Amino acid sequence: MKKSKKIYKILIIILMLMLTTGCTKTLTDSNKKPVKNEVTGQNLTENILCQPKNKVTIKAYKDNGVDISKLPKCENFKITSGKYEGLWNSFFVKPLAFLLILLGKNIGNYAVSLIIVSLAIRLLAFPVTRKTALQSELIKKAQPELNRIQKKYEGKQDQESMIKQNQEMMMVYKKYNISPMSGCLFSMLQLPLFIAFFEAVQRTPAIFEGKFLGLQLGTTPSVGISTSTFIVYIVLVILIGATTFYSFKMNSTGNMQDPSMKMMPIYMTATIVVMAVFMPSALGIYWVTSNAFTIIQNILVKRSKEANGKA
Repeated sequence: MKKSKKIYKILIIILMLMLTTGCTKTLTDSNKKPVKNEVTGQNLTENILCQPKNKVTIKAYKDNGVDISKLPKCENFKITSGKYEGLWNSFFVKPLAFLLILLGKNIGNYAVSLIIVSLAIRLLAFPVTRKTALQSELIKKAQPELNRIQKKYEGKQDQESMIKQNQEMMMVYKKYNISPMSGCLFSMLQLPLFIAFFEAVQRTPAIFEGKFLGLQLGTTPSVGISTSTFIVYIVLVILIGATTFYSFKMNSTGNMQDPSMKMMPIYMTATIVVMAVFMPSALGIYWVTSNAFTIIQNILVKRSKEANGKA
């Protein structure tokens, strides 16, 4: 219970940070319609962090009344650049953008810097994510006993039966050393982390104007499929779908005999793929990297458990 309360407190703090700040603002024209970037096809962000380099993009900002002359060049951007924008932007979005720019500037490619930062975050969170993977394996091991308990009390809705069912399930959790909430922290942090990456990408011209293996990082696959390099956008969406499905399937802990549970990875993957079609390619690269890390981590954890079990 104490661990659960700690997790809820952390989530409340994160939500408060997000609610007490400004977010990405879409640039609109005189008719209040979003201004599209002719280079990337994306809706331009009004409150960008640094100056774009592309002349067409610069013109779009000037034509719509945004003074970008006071902004630093992206290669000179610092965490302290610009005014204070609240806790979320000042302590999460800007530092993340600065790190992506710093690495991208030195490596020569902003997509590679995004991959490195994604992996670095996952490595830092490894103790937590490893615990999640371990809990998943333990729940799979305990699932037959949990299924028997659920079947035993199936259809019984009286309070006494529900209390007994919960007690018996808690005994199984104790037997296998399962703590359902303890391994959920990083999963709960995924959404704010994703939003931070999204805002860093959308507000940093150096990133959304960048390219990687034929991908324009600010271009969404929905726009990219109409370009000459449409194949790479299709491949990106396929990778997002494949890694998402495999990641969800590896982490599935419910009763897989239940048709609804069998379909859950498919439903979740379909939802993510639809979202991916309309999000910048840079976010797709982040998602694939994060999924790949999760898959490799889970495989290693599973092999480690099997090796320890045989020893």
